[in-house]
Amino acid sequence: MVNKVLLIGNLGQDPEMRSTASGTSVANLRLATTDRRKDRDGNWNDHTEWHSVVAFGRTAENVAQYCRKGKQLFVEGRLQTRKWQTKEGVDRYSTEIVADNIRFLGGRGDSAGSTAGYGAPSYGQQQAAPAPVAAAPAPAPAPAAPANNGGNMPYQGDEDIPF
Repeated sequence: MVNKVLLIGNLGQDPEMRSTASGTSVANLRLATTDRRKDRDGNWNDHTEWHSVVAFGRTAENVAQYCRKGKQLFVEGRLQTRKWQTKEGVDRYSTEIVADNIRFLGGRGDSAGSTAGYGAPSYGQQQAAPAPVAAAPAPAPAPAAPANNGGNMPYQGDEDIPF
């Protein structure tokens, strides 16, 4: 059996932080995903779906510290439905995504103003502290071109490949 959710979307509001009675950090997120669909007339329309996401521990703390409304996130987690009762004794249910892993997407200059941009580490619950964001490694030098590749034309580099 598999219970796995993968989402890429934007925060609809700033994360809401709280703590459990035992002191565990909890962040509640509202994440929007959008699909493009054709209507009966053949026109494209956007359909936005809102997802409730909950994160715990270091994941919650990092999301609350680095993410603001509009920030694009990749969320990996599982669906969970909770049952609760109102003050009047009416049973209510809520389904949410319990995040196992959240990655911050977008560039350093995105609208959320986060310093954790592309290439930032993933902050899962198992990670004790955030790792520093390292500069991207320099690209490896291109391999030396062979003088002749079996009687065919000499290798000119990837730019000459027609696909």
